[in-house]
Amino acid sequence: MEKITSFTIDHIKLQPGLYVSRKDQVGAETVTTFDLRLTSPNDEPVMNTAEVHTIEHLAATYLRNQPQWKDRVLYFGPMGCRTGFYLLLVGDYSSKDVVPLVRDCFAFIRDYRGEVPGASARDCGNYLDMNLPMANYWGGKYAALLEQIDRSQLVYPE
Repeated sequence: MEKITSFTIDHIKLQPGLYVSRKDQVGAETVTTFDLRLTSPNDEPVMNTAEVHTIEHLAATYLRNQPQWKDRVLYFGPMGCRTGFYLLLVGDYSSKDVVPLVRDCFAFIRDYRGEVPGASARDCGNYLDMNLPMANYWGGKYAALLEQIDRSQLVYPE
């Protein structure tokens, strides 16, 4: 079998950032997949499932309620390695194009207080696995990174 694209990235050099992971043609549309990398792979501790799950609920809610973007959001969800998230948008974008959207999303996560949207037995298959304080922490850490992001954190290292 061929090695998939995400396994061809040098995870030893990869640092937290916001990267275009791939672009796919689906009919006449381009779908851009973004790698929202919150931790340095194989170097820092990964996120626990509870905060990953909470971030997923909060980010999906935020993104699907943004008037300019909601119809372009196909998916927001965690990487299996728990070092970040994938965001899939309809359209041909660069990382730079979405920095404001992702920064604002993670600022929302940083500042969010109250009931986590969809965190009930009726709405979620694992609603008890949530950690809002740690989601707030990661939201703040990633929002701060995006405030100061530079080109090296927008293009995969070679």
